[in-house]
Amino acid sequence: MESVDAGGRGILAAAGVLFPDRDGRLLVVRLPYDRKHPVAIPGGGWEPTDRSPRDTALREIAEELGLTPRLGPLACVDWALREGRPPIVAYLYWAEPLTEHQAAAIRPDAAEVGGWTWLTTEQAGRALPPRLSRRVTACLRAPRDAGPLELEDSRPTGHTLRELPADGSAPEYLGLAAAPDLHPEARQRPEPPLDEATFYATRPRIRAKARALFTDSAGRVLLVRLRPWDGPKGQDPYWTLPGGSVEAARETPRTAARREIREELGWEVEPGKLLALDWQPGAAADPAADAATGRDTAVLVYVYDGGTVTDAMLGSITLQEQELVEWRLCDSTEARTLLTAPSWDRTAAALAARTGSGGPVELVGGSAVG
Repeated sequence: MESVDAGGRGILAAAGVLFPDRDGRLLVVRLPYDRKHPVAIPGGGWEPTDRSPRDTALREIAEELGLTPRLGPLACVDWALREGRPPIVAYLYWAEPLTEHQAAAIRPDAAEVGGWTWLTTEQAGRALPPRLSRRVTACLRAPRDAGPLELEDSRPTGHTLRELPADGSAPEYLGLAAAPDLHPEARQRPEPPLDEATFYATRPRIRAKARALFTDSAGRVLLVRLRPWDGPKGQDPYWTLPGGSVEAARETPRTAARREIREELGWEVEPGKLLALDWQPGAAADPAADAATGRDTAVLVYVYDGGTVTDAMLGSITLQEQELVEWRLCDSTEARTLLTAPSWDRTAAALAARTGSGGPVELVGGSAVG
């Protein structure tokens, strides 16, 4: 079901990189124009020409530090809601540890980076602003094989609760006092290029959807058919997993999945493990994208495990008539036939991820990356 929130628009996206050194310390940078929160990790905002957050991370590191890192797996995805600012979905990636030679080759862009240094986990926790501190320290403290971590406002949710407490507080915030090597000289304090409100207003937006993967005891997948006007390019029929747009300013993807299941099927079901994160590039990054599919901008699809449905649940389905025409349980052959190719790839990846112990699989256009 599509929300009234302009189809889930209004979401900012960003990507950062966790650079460890051989001693386990973390690379942090100083933002020369940010007087309130000057310490950060390398990275920045998504641009429409970026094919994925992974590409955003690579571009930002090249621009900020003058090097091309070798990115490892996705460390976490964090959905951050804050009053007075659009929601932000933030990806953090692990990078391979920098060698001394690579570190010596760093050439920061002075407009973006006023300095850099290595901090221990404890120092980084105190130097970074509280939300970013919680996000980064969660990645540093959880076992690597538990990733990618699922976070909401930098706090663990979903499978991440098996590894970390639900409400871990951030260390006392000290900012530059916890990173003495980053203290700027007086002449290195330029004014921000834009005030905060103008900055957020000028940033590009993505859309987000939350879907649920339900199967029966035979492993068949529950699909729903949307009314013709909701299908790409007017296709009829158009099948998909249950779910729809995230109401960007009011809810997290997990909350959206719960709401969509209730509205579309009439079930009160708590979404299970986050199985897949599928980034669908928009038209600026993918010539095959088409505005009729909602891909005039990038679309991020969260797929949650809905679990195994019972006969009683199936008998109680109450379809949302304004949006849906019918439902069907499909084996893999039929599901592959009914779904678009990217949707089937995403569904197949989510089915495979059910058996894993870690976090969601990272996808771009339905295909695994990283």
